[in-house]
Amino acid sequence: MLDFTTTSGRVRGREAAPGVTAALGIPYAAAPFGAFRFLAPRRPGSWDGVREANAFGPISPQSAALPGAPAWAPGDVDILTVNVWTPGGPNDGMPVVVWIHGGAYTFGSSAQPDFDGTALARLGIVVVTLNYRLGFEGFGHVSGGLHPDNRGLLDQVAALTWVHANIAAFGGDPGNVTVAGQSSGAASAAALAVMPAARGLFGRAILHSVASPFYETVLARETARLVAASAGVTAEAKSLLAAPPETLVAAGDRVAASYREDPGSGWRHYDPVLYAPIVDDATMPVDPLSGIADADVGLLVCSTADEYWLLHAVGSAKDVTTDDGLASFVKDYGLPGDIVDGYRAFLPGADVRDIYLAIYGDQLFGEYGARLAAGAKRAHLARFERRREGVRPWHCADVPFAFGTIGDPALDFLIGGPPDDADRDLSARMTRAWADFAATGDPGWDPVGADGGPVRLWHSGSGPDLGEAAPTRRLWSGVGFAAARS
Repeated sequence: MLDFTTTSGRVRGREAAPGVTAALGIPYAAAPFGAFRFLAPRRPGSWDGVREANAFGPISPQSAALPGAPAWAPGDVDILTVNVWTPGGPNDGMPVVVWIHGGAYTFGSSAQPDFDGTALARLGIVVVTLNYRLGFEGFGHVSGGLHPDNRGLLDQVAALTWVHANIAAFGGDPGNVTVAGQSSGAASAAALAVMPAARGLFGRAILHSVASPFYETVLARETARLVAASAGVTAEAKSLLAAPPETLVAAGDRVAASYREDPGSGWRHYDPVLYAPIVDDATMPVDPLSGIADADVGLLVCSTADEYWLLHAVGSAKDVTTDDGLASFVKDYGLPGDIVDGYRAFLPGADVRDIYLAIYGDQLFGEYGARLAAGAKRAHLARFERRREGVRPWHCADVPFAFGTIGDPALDFLIGGPPDDADRDLSARMTRAWADFAATGDPGWDPVGADGGPVRLWHSGSGPDLGEAAPTRRLWSGVGFAAARS
């Protein structure tokens, strides 16, 4: 079946594989520009006849162009679209997975090659991916009270609302929806779990490498002031609205670069991500770690064994190679002074850079994800440990395995070259776990207990399938993860 009826009109997809239809670039909200810029998303318009849905929609304003993904161009406005892969037809009642891409809330799109939903659809899952507002358009604070914070998250809520209203036409069950994401996409999913506006729209969440920073309004306001000044405008709504999206994108890049060049800029000197979800009274009144215990959402949380090595490899992180630099890093993040010695004991022979990357990866991703799992009503834990010569189990490497897209040459850098039979077997096991979790809430191993285990170990070797919590977790016992104020 190629044609489907939505609340806005009929769409015609294309055959993605035998038995799987992909319907791409379907609007779930109206264009968020012009008079509607910096506002909450609005319902999409309708159309007559059949809309061809055979290509991804435009992406959000951004300066980065990822390998294999489209670039943004000024004038692209219809950016709020979803893509659906389905193996069925109307009212088949299949589980639904809604994927939120990562990219530091600043770049990325649903059109990246690792997010193709065909393999999961073959397992009986209806897969939805989406674009949402990024950078200042989605997460910049606009003073005055008329323009909500967390517009990117509100876009995601609008996409889930579209799923609830339309997914049955594609064979999905609107009462069995799992939200999934990686990095800032996983953090977005965690934020949705505690947002009142998203309550009831999904029951489970898959969080891969969930990112820890959330901002208080005071930090978001200061960030907006710096970006506005770099753009040559004030931080007032009228002035910001006069600055084209590309101007604010370039201004944000300059502010991020200034943090990177300034050793006195504190924690932002190391990985100057400008934007994050904002804990406010209106859209997200509590941060995920504080609110997850009250959320009726089951979790599947996965981290990679060597998260931060990717950020170093692509040059997006501050390099730290001396003991003095490592001490400054620990101080700037407010970490306990003995954490370095603790990691050295667990990583004998590691150089300063590797100690720094190990601590940073756990601080941003691994430990934060483990705490979310520990605080949830029900959660399962996993760790991606697949290694190949020259390539670590680093940030993003697990995603194409879970999607079943490891055969795409565009992803060779992430996984270290073309996959072998062991990799294909690992990918099959990971996609199966996703599908089972989406269908029933059980990925195939026990939920996490009081001791922090069991942890499913994803590797392509002959080691054990289950392990314990990371031994470094005890080093973080006194470290808090409150929303950042400065």
